[in-house]
Amino acid sequence: SDIGSQKERVVTEEEWLQKWEMGNIGFHKEQGHPLLQKYLDVLLNGRSGLRIFFPLCGKAVEMKWLADMGHSVIGVEVSEQAVKDFFSEHSLPYCEEPVPEISGAKMFQSTSGNISLYCCSIYDLSSSIVGKFDGVWDRGALVAVNPRDRQRYASLMIDLVEKNSSYLLVTVSYDPNKHKGPPFYVPESEVKSLFG
Repeated sequence: SDIGSQKERVVTEEEWLQKWEMGNIGFHKEQGHPLLQKYLDVLLNGRSGLRIFFPLCGKAVEMKWLADMGHSVIGVEVSEQAVKDFFSEHSLPYCEEPVPEISGAKMFQSTSGNISLYCCSIYDLSSSIVGKFDGVWDRGALVAVNPRDRQRYASLMIDLVEKNSSYLLVTVSYDPNKHKGPPFYVPESEVKSLFG
Protein backbone atom coordinates (compact mmCIF):
# COMPACT_ATOMS: atom_id res chain seq x y z
CA SER A 1 0.00 0.00 0.00
CA ASP A 2 1.23 3.49 -0.77
CA ILE A 3 1.15 5.54 2.39
CA GLY A 4 3.96 7.78 1.19
CA SER A 5 6.39 9.23 3.70
CA GLN A 6 4.16 8.23 6.63
CA LYS A 7 5.36 4.65 6.65
CA GLU A 8 8.25 5.37 9.02
CA ARG A 9 6.55 8.08 11.10
CA VAL A 10 6.42 7.45 14.84
CA VAL A 11 4.48 9.47 17.39
CA THR A 12 5.66 8.64 20.91
CA GLU A 13 3.51 8.19 24.00
CA GLU A 14 5.17 11.32 25.41
CA GLU A 15 4.01 13.33 22.37
CA TRP A 16 0.41 12.19 22.95
CA LEU A 17 0.62 13.10 26.64
CA GLN A 18 2.00 16.50 25.67
CA LYS A 19 -0.93 17.09 23.29
CA TRP A 20 -3.31 16.59 26.24
CA GLU A 21 -1.22 18.74 28.58
CA MET A 22 -1.06 21.59 26.06
CA GLY A 23 -4.74 21.28 25.14
CA ASN A 24 -3.73 20.48 21.55
CA ILE A 25 -6.67 18.11 21.09
CA GLY A 26 -8.33 19.19 17.85
CA PHE A 27 -9.25 15.52 17.39
CA HIS A 28 -11.73 15.72 20.31
CA LYS A 29 -15.34 16.36 19.27
CA GLU A 30 -17.42 18.19 21.90
CA GLN A 31 -20.71 17.21 20.25
CA GLY A 32 -19.82 13.61 19.55
CA HIS A 33 -19.28 12.17 16.10
CA PRO A 34 -22.15 12.35 13.60
CA LEU A 35 -21.11 9.02 12.04
CA LEU A 36 -21.78 7.18 15.30
CA GLN A 37 -25.30 8.58 15.39
CA LYS A 38 -25.77 7.71 11.72
CA TYR A 39 -24.56 4.11 12.10
CA LEU A 40 -25.68 3.43 15.67
CA ASP A 41 -28.12 0.76 14.46
CA VAL A 42 -25.24 -1.08 12.79
CA LEU A 43 -23.23 -1.02 16.02
CA LEU A 44 -26.10 -2.12 18.26
CA ASN A 45 -27.79 -4.44 15.74
CA GLY A 46 -31.00 -4.47 17.79
CA ARG A 47 -29.16 -5.59 20.93
CA SER A 48 -29.18 -4.00 24.38
CA GLY A 49 -26.79 -4.16 27.32
CA LEU A 50 -23.71 -4.49 25.12
CA ARG A 51 -20.06 -4.22 26.15
CA ILE A 52 -18.68 -1.50 23.88
CA PHE A 53 -14.97 -0.77 23.55
CA PHE A 54 -13.45 2.64 22.84
CA PRO A 55 -9.77 2.20 21.87
CA LEU A 56 -7.65 5.32 22.53
CA CYS A 57 -10.81 6.88 23.93
CA GLY A 58 -9.57 10.29 25.06
CA LYS A 59 -12.57 11.95 26.68
CA ALA A 60 -15.07 10.98 23.98
CA VAL A 61 -18.56 12.22 24.88
CA GLU A 62 -20.08 9.19 23.11
CA MET A 63 -18.96 7.03 26.05
CA LYS A 64 -21.49 8.68 28.35
CA TRP A 65 -24.12 8.69 25.61
CA LEU A 66 -23.88 4.90 25.12
CA ALA A 67 -23.66 4.25 28.88
CA ASP A 68 -26.83 6.29 29.37
CA MET A 69 -28.52 3.94 26.87
CA GLY A 70 -27.74 1.00 29.16
CA HIS A 71 -24.51 -0.29 27.62
CA SER A 72 -21.25 -0.99 29.45
CA VAL A 73 -18.47 1.17 28.08
CA ILE A 74 -14.82 0.23 28.41
CA GLY A 75 -12.10 2.51 27.10
CA VAL A 76 -8.34 2.71 27.09
CA GLU A 77 -6.35 5.92 27.04
CA VAL A 78 -2.71 6.69 27.80
CA SER A 79 -3.48 10.17 29.20
CA GLU A 80 -4.72 10.19 32.79
CA GLN A 81 -5.65 13.84 32.30
CA ALA A 82 -8.03 12.88 29.46
CA VAL A 83 -9.67 10.20 31.60
CA LYS A 84 -10.12 12.51 34.59
CA ASP A 85 -11.41 15.29 32.31
CA PHE A 86 -14.05 12.89 30.97
CA PHE A 87 -15.44 12.17 34.43
CA SER A 88 -15.28 15.78 35.62
CA GLU A 89 -16.83 17.26 32.45
CA HIS A 90 -19.81 14.90 32.83
CA SER A 91 -19.97 15.36 36.63
CA LEU A 92 -19.60 11.60 37.06
CA PRO A 93 -18.26 10.32 40.38
CA TYR A 94 -15.65 7.60 39.95
CA CYS A 95 -13.18 5.45 41.79
CA GLU A 96 -9.61 4.72 40.78
CA GLU A 97 -7.76 1.47 41.33
CA PRO A 98 -4.58 -0.19 40.10
CA VAL A 99 -4.72 -2.91 37.45
CA PRO A 100 -2.74 -5.77 39.04
CA GLU A 101 -1.85 -7.39 35.69
CA ILE A 102 -0.35 -4.18 34.22
CA SER A 103 2.49 -2.37 35.97
CA GLY A 104 1.64 1.29 36.57
CA ALA A 105 -1.82 1.05 35.00
CA LYS A 106 -4.96 2.41 36.63
CA MET A 107 -8.63 1.75 36.02
CA PHE A 108 -11.10 4.56 36.53
CA GLN A 109 -14.67 3.38 36.99
CA SER A 110 -17.86 5.39 37.30
CA THR A 111 -19.60 4.84 40.62
CA SER A 112 -22.55 3.49 38.63
CA GLY A 113 -20.14 0.84 37.29
CA ASN A 114 -21.09 1.13 33.61
CA ILE A 115 -18.03 3.10 32.44
CA SER A 116 -14.52 1.70 32.99
CA LEU A 117 -11.53 3.52 31.53
CA TYR A 118 -8.07 1.96 31.62
CA CYS A 119 -5.15 4.35 31.76
CA CYS A 120 -2.27 2.51 30.08
CA SER A 121 -0.91 1.58 26.68
CA ILE A 122 -3.50 -0.23 24.59
CA TYR A 123 -0.88 -2.90 23.92
CA ASP A 124 -0.88 -3.83 27.61
CA LEU A 125 -4.51 -4.95 27.38
CA SER A 126 -5.70 -8.45 26.60
CA SER A 127 -9.02 -10.26 26.68
CA SER A 128 -7.93 -11.95 29.93
CA ILE A 129 -7.85 -8.48 31.55
CA VAL A 130 -10.79 -6.66 29.92
CA GLY A 131 -12.88 -9.51 28.53
CA LYS A 132 -14.46 -9.55 25.07
CA PHE A 133 -16.59 -6.87 23.44
CA ASP A 134 -19.86 -6.87 21.50
CA GLY A 135 -19.02 -3.62 19.75
CA VAL A 136 -16.12 -1.29 19.00
CA TRP A 137 -16.26 2.41 18.15
CA ASP A 138 -12.88 3.14 16.55
CA ARG A 139 -13.21 6.81 15.67
CA GLY A 140 -9.60 7.89 15.99
CA ALA A 141 -7.55 4.90 17.05
CA LEU A 142 -6.43 3.06 13.92
CA VAL A 143 -5.61 6.40 12.29
CA ALA A 144 -3.58 7.44 15.38
CA VAL A 145 -1.60 4.22 15.73
CA ASN A 146 1.89 4.43 14.24
CA PRO A 147 1.81 2.81 10.78
CA ARG A 148 4.41 0.20 11.80
CA ASP A 149 2.12 -0.88 14.70
CA ARG A 150 -1.08 -1.38 12.69
CA GLN A 151 -0.79 -5.16 12.41
CA ARG A 152 -0.19 -5.46 16.15
CA TYR A 153 -3.17 -3.17 16.82
CA ALA A 154 -5.50 -5.08 14.48
CA SER A 155 -4.49 -8.44 15.98
CA LEU A 156 -5.28 -7.13 19.46
CA MET A 157 -8.65 -5.75 18.35
CA ILE A 158 -9.59 -9.05 16.69
CA ASP A 159 -8.68 -10.84 19.94
CA LEU A 160 -10.88 -8.46 21.97
CA VAL A 161 -14.14 -8.90 20.05
CA GLU A 162 -16.84 -11.56 20.25
CA LYS A 163 -17.63 -13.54 17.10
CA ASN A 164 -20.87 -11.63 16.41
CA SER A 165 -19.55 -8.19 17.30
CA SER A 166 -19.93 -4.97 15.31
CA TYR A 167 -16.87 -2.82 14.60
CA LEU A 168 -17.36 0.76 13.44
CA LEU A 169 -14.17 2.23 12.04
CA VAL A 170 -13.65 5.82 10.89
CA THR A 171 -10.66 6.58 8.67
CA VAL A 172 -9.63 9.64 6.70
CA SER A 173 -8.71 9.84 3.05
CA TYR A 174 -6.09 12.29 1.78
CA ASP A 175 -2.72 12.45 0.00
CA PRO A 176 -0.26 11.03 2.57
CA ASN A 177 2.63 12.85 0.90
CA LYS A 178 1.10 16.22 1.82
CA HIS A 179 0.40 15.58 5.52
CA LYS A 180 2.69 13.75 7.93
CA GLY A 181 -0.09 12.58 10.27
CA PRO A 182 -1.65 11.79 12.62
CA PRO A 183 -4.33 11.16 11.67
CA PHE A 184 -2.57 8.73 9.39
CA TYR A 185 -3.89 7.69 6.01
CA VAL A 186 -5.14 4.09 6.06
CA PRO A 187 -6.25 2.98 2.59
CA GLU A 188 -9.29 0.71 2.31
CA SER A 189 -7.09 -2.09 0.94
CA GLU A 190 -5.06 -2.01 4.15
CA VAL A 191 -8.18 -2.04 6.33
CA LYS A 192 -9.25 -5.20 4.47
CA SER A 193 -5.85 -6.86 4.85
CA LEU A 194 -5.73 -5.99 8.57
CA PHE A 195 -9.25 -7.04 9.50
CA GLY A 196 -10.19 -9.51 6.75
